[in-house]
Amino acid sequence: MRPIVHRLIAATLATGLLGLIAIPGWLQPPAFAGPDVPPPPPPPSKLRHVSFTYQVSIPTLDKSAKHLDLWLPMPRQDSHQTVTDLTIQAPFKHRIVSLKQFGNRAVYLSADAPLPASVSVTMTFHVTRREWAANLHRAGAAKSEPKDGALGPELQANALVPTTGKIEQTALEVVPAGTPLQQARAIYDYVIKVMKYNENSKGGGHGDALWVCDHHEGVCTDFHSLFVALARSRGIPAQFIFGFPLDKIGAESIDGYHCWAEFYSGGVWVPVDASEAWLAPKYHNFYFGHLDADRVAFTQGRDLELVPPQHGKPLNYFIYPYAELDGQPLIGDQVKLTTSYRDLEQSH
Repeated sequence: MRPIVHRLIAATLATGLLGLIAIPGWLQPPAFAGPDVPPPPPPPSKLRHVSFTYQVSIPTLDKSAKHLDLWLPMPRQDSHQTVTDLTIQAPFKHRIVSLKQFGNRAVYLSADAPLPASVSVTMTFHVTRREWAANLHRAGAAKSEPKDGALGPELQANALVPTTGKIEQTALEVVPAGTPLQQARAIYDYVIKVMKYNENSKGGGHGDALWVCDHHEGVCTDFHSLFVALARSRGIPAQFIFGFPLDKIGAESIDGYHCWAEFYSGGVWVPVDASEAWLAPKYHNFYFGHLDADRVAFTQGRDLELVPPQHGKPLNYFIYPYAELDGQPLIGDQVKLTTSYRDLEQSH
């Protein structure tokens, strides 16, 4: 939920994207002013190489409990992010499991009675994160989506991300006809136009697209729930990515997670970060088709089932640790997370 602090980008990148697609005049990037607008951020980074620490603690365990299950999300490994030197320090046995959805992985730990009075688990790794610039020319090609159902999950509704009813009606009203790329750009601009970033929003933070559609405020998860819901309602595959922000160079603790989105067009995935664009209007064009390196990606998707299956309901998202004691979820301060990073070399 915490915004990323930006680093380095050339002005030509920031201005060169608008010529690729036609944007209706009423959807032009809005001008922001007033006390709610943060000061201008430093530019986004093209490369970050950091040591990352993900530390979980369960301060108190019921002495009468018979069994503990604990899952930690693992960082992604893809063309934009390389993870090395991963280590796990834990007081009992653990293993890495592949979840059934979206290529997510987790560290799974379990223990039987007698359980310790408290538990501490630390995962550390090195990660190299690179700027992602999507090929928008290719994304604009008239290429049909796969017919094998491979993108079915990216088109389906989630528990808090419907694709019919008010969401569908809103999409019909605000998204003009065009290619998937043009429609996605219209949705992106609409979300930034109508939303207000508000960390203190009483109903925000859950990624409830219907609530967001009514209240037009929230944090990164809320921005991208509206984007994904509107995109899917127009038949554009879209997905959520959850991770953590990397702020200024050095050694820093992290207050909370960050969420962004990707959509599929012309045979390629295209990233968007609407909440960052709202916070930094200067980079409105940049964050459609680009991602800075000031982030670490962990998991994808919503309504997630763990391996082995949790007793509780599917997870709205999986970026924080999840634990069950005798099959009952531990909530709130019963499970605590501390995340931090240290830059291993100067960013670019």
